[in-house]
Amino acid sequence: MALLTFGELVNAQENISYQKPSEEILKLADFERPPSVSMDSKKENIVFYYRNTYKTLDELNQEEVRLGGLRINPITNISSSMNYVNNLKLRKINGKKEIQVKGLPENAKIAYTSFSPDETKLAFTNTTQNGVELWVVDLATAEAKKITADNLNANLGMPYAWYRDSQNILIRQIPSNRPALVDDSKDLPTGPIISNSTGEVSQIRTYQDLLKNPQDEINFETLTKSELYKVSLQGKKTKLKEADLYISTSFSPNGKYLMLVTITRPFSYVVPLSRFPMIYNVYDLDGNLVKTVNEVPLTEIMPKGFSSTRTGKRNFDWRDDAPATLVFVEALDGGDQAKEVEYRDEIFTWEAPFSQAPKSFFKLKQRYAGIEWSDADYALVSERWYDTRNHKSFLIDLKTGKAQVIEDRNYQDVYNAPGRFNLTRNEYGRNVIDVEDNNKAYLIGEGFTKDGKNPFIDELNLKNLAKKRIYTSNLKNAKEDILDILDIKKGEILVRQQSAKQYPNSYKKNIKSGKTTPVTQFENPFKSLGNVYKEVIKYKRNDGVELTGTLYLPADYDRNTKKEKLPLLVWAYPTEYKDKSTAGMSTQNPNDFTYPYYGSFIYWVTKGYAVLDDAAFPIIGEGTEEPNDTFIPQLLANGKAAIDAVDKLGYIDRNKVAVGGHSYGAFMTANLLTHGDDFACGIARSGAYNRTLTPFGFQSEQRNYWDNPNIYNTMSPFMNADKMKKPMLLIHGAADNNPGTFTLQTERYFQALKNLGAPVRMVLLPKESHGYVAKESILHTLWEQEQFLDKCLKN
Repeated sequence: MALLTFGELVNAQENISYQKPSEEILKLADFERPPSVSMDSKKENIVFYYRNTYKTLDELNQEEVRLGGLRINPITNISSSMNYVNNLKLRKINGKKEIQVKGLPENAKIAYTSFSPDETKLAFTNTTQNGVELWVVDLATAEAKKITADNLNANLGMPYAWYRDSQNILIRQIPSNRPALVDDSKDLPTGPIISNSTGEVSQIRTYQDLLKNPQDEINFETLTKSELYKVSLQGKKTKLKEADLYISTSFSPNGKYLMLVTITRPFSYVVPLSRFPMIYNVYDLDGNLVKTVNEVPLTEIMPKGFSSTRTGKRNFDWRDDAPATLVFVEALDGGDQAKEVEYRDEIFTWEAPFSQAPKSFFKLKQRYAGIEWSDADYALVSERWYDTRNHKSFLIDLKTGKAQVIEDRNYQDVYNAPGRFNLTRNEYGRNVIDVEDNNKAYLIGEGFTKDGKNPFIDELNLKNLAKKRIYTSNLKNAKEDILDILDIKKGEILVRQQSAKQYPNSYKKNIKSGKTTPVTQFENPFKSLGNVYKEVIKYKRNDGVELTGTLYLPADYDRNTKKEKLPLLVWAYPTEYKDKSTAGMSTQNPNDFTYPYYGSFIYWVTKGYAVLDDAAFPIIGEGTEEPNDTFIPQLLANGKAAIDAVDKLGYIDRNKVAVGGHSYGAFMTANLLTHGDDFACGIARSGAYNRTLTPFGFQSEQRNYWDNPNIYNTMSPFMNADKMKKPMLLIHGAADNNPGTFTLQTERYFQALKNLGAPVRMVLLPKESHGYVAKESILHTLWEQEQFLDKCLKN
């Protein structure tokens, strides 16, 4: 197909047919995806999950309803965006051959996989034309068996839970008397739709797919209501609970109690179902109520700020190291981050049968950020505060009550991250911190430094917090990630190794002998990128902030003579920081496998472009200054520094540089083209361009529009559309489900640019959400970008 001129691109017919990119691009984009894997806790059985590389438009073109923040298929009763697996294979970790699971359903659409508590079986759902059914694989025989009919209700997520005995499963089933959905499309309204405000201040972000009227409320209730049944592996069913809106089902670690969380009325038209009223009830295994442990009201009103939270009990979960004890948190500051208090959160434990009052476990001066348990000896409690980016962790001796600080840092400080505790599976089948008999535990760290990445294992004495490094990865020309410790006494660990040319694979490794044994052996599907040059470059912004980006050059490019000046493509995404030192830290690695996912610019290195991928675009606000106070000048400084760095190497024509980004990266792209002259053109995908349409905060901005209208207006490309004169390609999913990035954002921005005479092209991809998944859409997106870049930068 002949290239279109840019004028033809801009004025092309709106409903052109789907196109495919050139052979160079298509060869990389149309590939066969290697399977993903999971393993049991003992790392004995490996499950291989096979799926198609892309969905098809036909898969997206299904019935769909959007209610309460959900997008579901009302016929099959499962999320309409579900990514299905189509085949399962098994292998022992020491085996040499994958075993095909026998008896799988024809044309399988597999989702929601889960090992049984004894890890001898694997359950999964299969979606038929009419609904969702439950299957179980016997891992010893590799045989699959259907357990239920296709009447499970997965509209609120995981539709089943294993009983502790591994012989029975709790399922959510569609009520036998479910009414038909209300179709009011042709009905005359019986009255207005009314919403009220109590006069209290509330920071509500912009959500999509909300309930809009009483008919939506009825349909939401119809689609999410389930009956609960106990079903054996032989298919025998016993009703446990009548129909209700069950959003969560969880057994106590000892399997003797069941906590059910149900959604109740009143519903909301301004927030999704996660903010609807909920009741937490604990039952015995016969379905008898033991205790109502929590009642959460409708939460439409929230105090201002990211560190604010709702009042009342929250973060309910079972304690992993106890038979049947609940853990929860309560805000001591009324959920208001602006309130001056000594302690903000308090953690409580509550032992079944809940006849005694909950016990205070620990108080936090910042917001609760999680808890990990060992086996009744220690607990790791974490707190965090967004405004300072501080993360602090306490190691608590459960026998003495002594608490020691073992981590206190800016959580964006990746160079000083201590790592994560190695976990083990306890008698209840729960993952807990692995503590050896001598009070030793092990930390697995990423090992990021200013000189590169060297993952490590530290031995930690839990009594005095003394550390000893027992392993540091130092592979040359390759990258290693430590996945798990298999047997610390034998020195056996599980790692994943990769390089720019070597597809990521897992290995058993002995850290004493250095011997590695392959666990997976996946082939590289992108061999045509094998000779592409790849380098992580480091450079500085005009204020001294250190930046990085991964540079790609064509395989046949002569870096020594540098006779040809290449066009450059820069792909980036801005990130907010509170200090320059953490902003300058890098996690990029030249030994990361080169994976040209559909959204990247890497494809074009095969067509003679230089590509700077994941270019650092920090936005910094130190002290009392917020990052967005100087968003535009910092954005421009980042862009200029990236171009200067590659230009200094002698590889590019700095007059032929394009910038691109997705979501907040699209917002970045529009601002760079609007306010600066460094970039010749840009590609902005699925972005938001008018910040007055997200008036109660966006990205990491906590202030609302009325707090600082100048920030919102200055940062909005829409408000500055008259300044935009550079060619830009706007792409957006026509069914974007991401908060804030309504498709309307692109449509209105395009209209403004078009009417003001800017050279812009808008592409709306039918049926696509915030990320694009259909093969037709992805190939056409690549074609659009290829046509645009070739015309703007090469001709």
